[in-house]
Parts: sequence; structure tokens; C-alpha cells
Amino acid sequence: MPNVGMSVVNILEAQGIEVHFPPDQTCCGQPAFNSGFRNDARPVASRFLDIFEATDGPIVCPSGSCAAMVRNFYTDLFRDHPDELARAEKLARRVYEVTEFIVDVLGVEDLEVRKDIDATYHRCCHLLRELHVDEQPNALLENVDGLDLKPMERDEVCCGFGGAFSVKMSDVSTAMLDEKLDNVVATGASTLIAGDTGCIMHMQGGLRRRGSDVQVVHIAELLDSQSDLSRAEQR
Repeated sequence: MPNVGMSVVNILEAQGIEVHFPPDQTCCGQPAFNSGFRNDARPVASRFLDIFEATDGPIVCPSGSCAAMVRNFYTDLFRDHPDELARAEKLARRVYEVTEFIVDVLGVEDLEVRKDIDATYHRCCHLLRELHVDEQPNALLENVDGLDLKPMERDEVCCGFGGAFSVKMSDVSTAMLDEKLDNVVATGASTLIAGDTGCIMHMQGGLRRRGSDVQVVHIAELLDSQSDLSRAEQR
């Protein structure tokens, strides 16, 4: 979903932020870590440290899941490796989820964006439960001109993705997804907003299999004054 990254750059540059994108960056190591392959996750995470230690300033991520991995779980991953643990703890203090950065660091709650759509918002698990970021995305959405934000029943409940969980426990994952999508459709909204691409792909796939035309978009795309939300239909 490159449009998500592009929207983050657009938003930050509109706030006068100079954005640098280290071209050698890859994964933070979360998929292997969550699947129990710690020995495979550690060199990937070490590479993440190497690449981002060479940069200055805040590290902004459009994913509560990835941000939580670096901030919360690197200390577990590197607990038996003191040198890397110290580096990870230092780097973690620079990592922010994008809405957290905009509201808490930049002090901005109104991005002066207009989007004439009706939508509902899914509170992604890692963002809500691991980073405790909840008020920030809501504050930004409430200040979008023209946005009719419809409340969703049980909006804090997991969509059933959970990375490898959706593969290993597919029946449970599907049941959770079905409940989530029932609640989405019940709002009557044409657009579903979320903050993690994994959740977005999971819910978008479920909606498409139902024949629904509800779009699922990343919050950064909605907050980007330059984004064309019709592009979500092309995914």
C-alpha cells in the first residue's frame, strides 16, 4: 500500500516537516517474532536498528503494529543481548505512530482537510492496546470538514487479522471478521477507516467477498488533502 506512505509524507510536509526515507529499510521483524521464530527475527530487528540509528529526529510510522513492535517488544527480543537492548531502548524513544506524532509532538489536531464522505472508524488492536493511542486519531477525524463519522458498535473489538493468527486459526479469525463486518455494514457508512494495513487488507477482503462496495482506507489517506480516496477501489 504505497499510497499510505505517500500520504504520510504529504501530511508531514504540509506541516513544514522535512521527511527522509532511508531506502535500505525493510521489516522490523514482527512477523517472525509473533510466530515464535526469535532467532530469525533478531537479525532483521538488528538491521532496523542499524539503519535508523544512522538517522536523526523522530521516526514516524503509519502502523500501530510496527510501532508497538519497536517500542514495546524489542526489549523482549533483545533481553539476552545487552548491547542491542540498550540501543533498542534508546531508539524506541524516537518512534511514533503517525497520528500520535501529529497530535502529541506537533500539537496539531486540525489538518484543515475536507473530505465529503460518510465513514466509520475501526480502533486497531496494537494502536489501542499496545500504544494506548486512541484520542489522537479521533481528534484528527473530528476536525475533518465534511466528514460524517458514524459510530460503530464494538468498534474496539479485533477484526480477526492478528497476522499469522488469521492463517493458523482461520475459523476463529473468520468468525471475528464476520462480526466486525456486520457492525461496519450496520453503520450505513460508505467508508471504513483504520490505522493498520494488515487490518485494512483483512477487512477489505471480507467486504469484497460479500460483494460490498464499502471502501477501507488508512487514516493517513483520509487526512491527506492530496489523496484521492477513489484509489482504494483499485486495491
